[in-house]
Amino acid sequence: MVTVTDGPGLRLCQVVLDCTDARALAEFYRALLGLVYRPGDEPPAAGEPDGRGRDWLVLRTSEGAPQLAFQQVERLPAATWPEGEVPQQLHLDLTVPSVAELDRQHERVLALGGRLLLDRVDDPDEPLRVYADPAGHPFCVFVA
Repeated sequence: MVTVTDGPGLRLCQVVLDCTDARALAEFYRALLGLVYRPGDEPPAAGEPDGRGRDWLVLRTSEGAPQLAFQQVERLPAATWPEGEVPQQLHLDLTVPSVAELDRQHERVLALGGRLLLDRVDDPDEPLRVYADPAGHPFCVFVA
């Protein structure tokens, strides 16, 4: 028997992405989404070792709300979505207000190291594009 309480007692803190280069993936999403590092997680000065970048990094909004974390792993097979042996397992949905903004963000994603997986920009019901981030995680950008 399961007992249900009045409130959930839980709240989502952040989404964690496994990756083989935590600093590189954090930098991709920092630039793409305009996030900032949790204090202490910023990149080290040039030539200094990056201990945190080889383990765990957190990005937040400028107001301090947690958003994304990056966990270093030794090996990570890239998702082969939409077909293949390695499913995506999780993806991020990002929205823009117009097709013009979808096109603008397309150029940004590619310039930052993302790779286009699916282009449905001409879909009249839901214009969207699906990308892989530099670690191979799929994510969508669509008009909403």
